[in-house]
Amino acid sequence: MRISVSFGAAMASPFAVCRLKGRGILVKCLQKVDPFLHRNIGTDVVAARERHGCKSLYAVQAEGQEQAERSVLISCHSRTNEKKFLKYISRHGDIKKYFFYESYGLYAVVEFANRESVASLFEGAAIPSVSHESMVPFKSRLLSLRNIGLADSTNQQSGQQCQPQTPIPINELIQRLSKEESIDQQITSLTDVYQLTQENSRLRFLVCSLLKDIAAAYFPECTIKPFGSSVNGFGKLGCDLDMFLDLDGISGRNASMPKSGLSLEYQMKRASSERAVTQSILSVIGECVDQFGPGCVGVQKILNARCPLVRFAHQPSGFQCDLTANNRVAMKSTELLYLYGELDPRVRCLVFTVRCWARAHGITSSIPGAWITNFSLTVMLLFFLQRRSPPIIPTLDHLRDLAGPADKSVIEGNDCTFVSDFSKIQLQSNTETLEQLLCEFFEFYATFTFSRMSINIRKGKEQNKPEVAPLHIQNPFETSLNVSKNVNATQLDRFVALCQESSWLLQQSETNAPRGGNKEKASKPWGLATLLLPSQVAGIKSRKKRKREPASERIKSLLESLKNTNQQQKS
Repeated sequence: MRISVSFGAAMASPFAVCRLKGRGILVKCLQKVDPFLHRNIGTDVVAARERHGCKSLYAVQAEGQEQAERSVLISCHSRTNEKKFLKYISRHGDIKKYFFYESYGLYAVVEFANRESVASLFEGAAIPSVSHESMVPFKSRLLSLRNIGLADSTNQQSGQQCQPQTPIPINELIQRLSKEESIDQQITSLTDVYQLTQENSRLRFLVCSLLKDIAAAYFPECTIKPFGSSVNGFGKLGCDLDMFLDLDGISGRNASMPKSGLSLEYQMKRASSERAVTQSILSVIGECVDQFGPGCVGVQKILNARCPLVRFAHQPSGFQCDLTANNRVAMKSTELLYLYGELDPRVRCLVFTVRCWARAHGITSSIPGAWITNFSLTVMLLFFLQRRSPPIIPTLDHLRDLAGPADKSVIEGNDCTFVSDFSKIQLQSNTETLEQLLCEFFEFYATFTFSRMSINIRKGKEQNKPEVAPLHIQNPFETSLNVSKNVNATQLDRFVALCQESSWLLQQSETNAPRGGNKEKASKPWGLATLLLPSQVAGIKSRKKRKREPASERIKSLLESLKNTNQQQKS
């Protein structure tokens, strides 16, 4: 479902409209809201948290939200000429940033220098004349441009370059890594390929802003923010978009006693709990998204989950979206992971590498089940870095001890306090390379006593398990919870077996030495590329069956084959 707009003075109208399609009425009349409402959020806090060009998460979110409010998403003809397009759109104001991408067609994200340009764009938008369909005048910044004058002829190339929105295939990644000259370069290259681009991040903030326009009909000062992988620095191209409906910033909500004697009459019926309130809010917003959300399809209201949410696909962006409310602990977890990633560049590089390795071998999965999750894997990596000598990153308890009064945060009885001022964090000097750390990570968990010990990044040391579970990773903030409770013994055994083999492979000269290939020609897989080959884990089911074998017959055969290949190349 998409707003269809024509540009031109002859059909000027103050409204753009949604078409009614699909099974029954998919859109109904919605109160017009001002999509350009802007609030300054924590300006003083943002300024205080900047250090040496390192932005705080608050600054990143504030900047992303402000850019999104000045942006529009336009569906274009597949042969749209870029120069003609820009000339046409720039009639409404200066364009600060734009890019094209493909998702069920060609789209353009256009960021204007000011929000008045978006209003001007709307003034040039007309209601399509379709006699057999009813129209709803709901203004959205998702537009359709169908002006034939902007398209090239069929025998001409349109010229615009589309930004990637998904990662490259694993086989192509392996070929790329095989051409690098060191394992450190391989790890860096993998991170560059997989991490979110600036354009993809802008698109995520824009989708949140488009959803905010809908929610603002009920909560005019609300915001919808991305959280999780979309902003914590560990997001991979193509990852889901987790969104948080934030009502805490509504003016006057936290005031104890109004000086004027006036208080707002909230139209919220009494509910038995805060959870019930959250469910009611998401139920209404979910229905609104389903009925009025342009491009939002497959809407599911999953309100009885531990964390109630609304799930849907946003077709114009290609994102799978989860919208939650009152999920403040998850926001603090996002902030903590972002902080750790900013403290040392090796953190992000290793997280991307280990996650890629895990997905290549089926240790993690996009399907819910007994697999280790990306979050659990990330916590395990952070714990390993805390255990280095000297430690690469501090413990959560240490970050809490450095916190100031403004950092104090207690959510539902859980202590979520940690320092936000980067300048207060003094790191120890650890000069280990990425290659050393990756090999040591595999060795660390290949010999970790999972049967007795728990992983705890708050303390930064192993602790006795408080419950019977194959894998116990303490939730950093809700400390009574095990974030890996879903993992069964079979999956943990596979993880340990893979760690054993990967550690062993990285120590072998036959797989650890560059193949001498160049950037233009294909090279034999080596180093990290070897670890990503699916055949490396064929037949592994349990570490019990493997005992303490230094290597399987299959790996010995592989190494023998590599030796023979090298000898043939030399001869």
